[in-house]
Amino acid sequence: METRSAMETYKRIEKAILYLESNFRRQPGLKEVAKSANLSEYHFQHLFKRWAGISPKRLLQLLTIENTKKLMVDSGSLLNVTYDAGLSSPSRLYDLFVSIEAVTPDEFRNRGAEMKILYGFHPSFFGECFIAITRRGICSLAFTVTGDRTRAVSDLRKAWSHAEVAEDAAATRPYADRIFRAKGANGTLTLHLKGTNLQIKVWQALLKIPRGRLISYEAVARKIGRPKAVRAVVNAVAGNPVAFLIPCHRVIRKTGVIGDYRWGSARKKAILVWEAGRGDRDKNKDRNS
Repeated sequence: METRSAMETYKRIEKAILYLESNFRRQPGLKEVAKSANLSEYHFQHLFKRWAGISPKRLLQLLTIENTKKLMVDSGSLLNVTYDAGLSSPSRLYDLFVSIEAVTPDEFRNRGAEMKILYGFHPSFFGECFIAITRRGICSLAFTVTGDRTRAVSDLRKAWSHAEVAEDAAATRPYADRIFRAKGANGTLTLHLKGTNLQIKVWQALLKIPRGRLISYEAVARKIGRPKAVRAVVNAVAGNPVAFLIPCHRVIRKTGVIGDYRWGSARKKAILVWEAGRGDRDKNKDRNS
């Protein structure tokens, strides 16, 4: 797995995105953005395209409000078809299928009493990630922010206050490999989640958002049949316990502005750009097949 070098690359990509966030109105050129990542124009172009699959110029296009509005599925029927498949239908993440298994009512009330949770920290394409598992699947996937590992562990212990929690990177490493290895993975990955009925519905709805498309909080509320519960939907999206696999990064404001991400707006933009790069590759493959 080449994720350690990808982590170093991600640090430079994030620096560049943060620079673009601060200087977006000026639309800085490639040379200036490359300098912010401490690279020459040539090396930044090569590094970025290898990581994202698209050029830095395409990055600027993707992050404009006009473009994000075009990618939103609020008024179309595209999401209806996939969401109506129901809660039990697994959703596809590249060659990996993801399904949600909610905790039992007793597990919810007891906050994981008599459960054992193992966790570990691993490299990923978007910086270091934290993965926690129960015997039934992944219960947490988070990104460490500025190298702070304590927050991820404390959040896990708070959510599952009565569970036995232990660090075991060897047990969680196969999950990291399946999710982030360069050539993708196959099979079905189960998420074992603790949440209210509304939260589970929101998280399941997020699984149905097609890669390369975006949706507003208001549209998610409509999709789960609770159009007036926008604030509850916002909270459910913000409280998503499984980053990347449950794509809360695909939910943006209806104005088209990208932001509001638990692990940093730069990381949210980086994930969307990375996904867009793979979407562009898939389109090229289809044209050439």
